[in-house]
This record gives sequence, C-alpha cells and structure tokens, in this order.
Amino acid sequence: MDKTFRAPSLQALQALIQVADSGSFTAAARQLHLTQSAISRQIQQLEEHYAVALFERTSRKVGLTSHGRDVYAVARQALEELQALQQRLAPAPLDRPFRIRIFVSLAVRWLLPRLSSFYALNPGLCLSIETVSGDVVETSGDCDAYVLYLREGADERPLTVLFDEYLVPVCAPCLGEGQRPPGSLKALAEHALIHGSTGRHEWNLWLQAHQGRPEQAYKHLMFNLDDLALDAAARGLGVAMTDQVLAHDALARGDLIVPFGEPLKTGGVYALWLRDSGVAHPACNAVLQWFETQLEHTRTAR
Repeated sequence: MDKTFRAPSLQALQALIQVADSGSFTAAARQLHLTQSAISRQIQQLEEHYAVALFERTSRKVGLTSHGRDVYAVARQALEELQALQQRLAPAPLDRPFRIRIFVSLAVRWLLPRLSSFYALNPGLCLSIETVSGDVVETSGDCDAYVLYLREGADERPLTVLFDEYLVPVCAPCLGEGQRPPGSLKALAEHALIHGSTGRHEWNLWLQAHQGRPEQAYKHLMFNLDDLALDAAARGLGVAMTDQVLAHDALARGDLIVPFGEPLKTGGVYALWLRDSGVAHPACNAVLQWFETQLEHTRTAR
C-alpha cells in the first residue's frame, strides 16, 4: 500500500451514509447527535478530499451523485466490516443492555405489560427499549435488534417473523352518548372511523375486503399513533381499525370489543431483525426465546 495514502475521516463517511439513507442533513444530524452544521462540514471535507461533488442538493431533497454512490458503497462496506471486527474481538459484556428499537404503540400495548416476565426469567440481563412514533422503524443507529413492520411480508434479510398482521375493528362496549356498537357495515356509517395514522391504510384495506362503502362516505378521527387510536376507541369516540396483537390485552380486559366482522390477514408481518451486535450479544438467545414464548401465549389466548 502507498505509504502516502491519506484516508478520509470515518466520522465523515458515517455522516455521508446517514445523509444518504435519510435524504436529509437534519435527520442525519439528529441520528448522529450532531448539529446540522457539523454534518455539513463533514460532507464538505469529503468533497474536498475526493475533489468531486457527492450530493445533489435541491429545495426538496438531497441525493447522491454518481461519485457519491461510489463513495457510499465503499464506506458502508468498510464501516460494516470494522463493526463486525470489533464485535468479534470485543463481544458485548453482560452488563451492556440489549438494545431494541420498536414502534411505540407495540411497546406500550404489548411489550411493556410483559417485560416483568423477561426479568423474572433473566435477572442478570437488561433491555434498553427505544421507541419510534412514525410509520417506519429505521435500522440505522446502534441498536442490537429492530422490530420492523413489513407490509409486503418478509424480505431477503435474516428475519425472525414475530406475527402476521390481522386487522380487526374495535370499539368500546358502549359508545358515546349511549350508542350501541355497530353490528354491521351498514350500522358502521353512524360512527366515526378512528385511524392510527393519517394514511388511512388499515381502514381502506378492511373496507375493500368486506365490500364496505368507500372511506369517503364515513366520518373520520385521525391520530399518528395506534396507541392513541385505541385509547380513543376505548373512550367511545368511534371504531378503530388495528392489529389483533395491539388490541389483545384491551380485548381480554373487556375495554374493547370486536363489534362485527372477521379479522383480515393483510400479508404484512412484524419481524425481528438482528444486527451483528445483536447476534453477538450474550442476551440474544434469551431475548429470542422470550419473544417466541410471549407471542405463543398471545396466539393461544385469542
């Protein structure tokens, strides 16, 4: 190797990867816990190092140039190999938490009520739970495992499928102003449809599968979290559409009911994806076994 070779900064390469993956300097700065100006300086240093433009910047988005894509591919491979090397040479100690990134509604509605059983079985282990409120769990960052929602089903990654998505309508046993729960699609028109996201995807799917009226024919109440939508349904504000697993505990308690209709299997799945750090962590097998046991209990209790 040429002894005069000057390698670019690893921090700058990591910044390039984050900007490219997120499409935003602001998002990359937030993920790396830096200021936006610091990210801009690191990208500028890389562009000066290679003497080429690495990003095309417009008012709407940031995208890699052809040179940028070349640098991105090499940078990602190099950083992944360095991370894998570190994990092989210095495996995670037991006192480091096993870090899981998960949707906030799934954490609140399903995971948290069951965590005491994990610690009862594994008193020497610790979990660190990071929640995401958006529609996508980003796999960037330094978590060991990510609970992903895959609308089209499992992909080519080595995934542990946790459960299939089954959509069901849910509401309180007694709705606002003493209204009875709807017993049919026709009666549904008298109530607001509650959404856990602004895209209305879940209700649209279910109505199409059950030959319901177009979603424009209904009143709507929209939230950006399934947890808020389920809470609104439990308060009698309307009928929410949700996954059976998210509603499982509230249905078991009687806070919510399924007023009518059959669950709809959408083809989507929730799956656990492990990074190399997660596979190497001493708690990995215990976490996988615990997830499987808890989900089996959920399935048999339906």
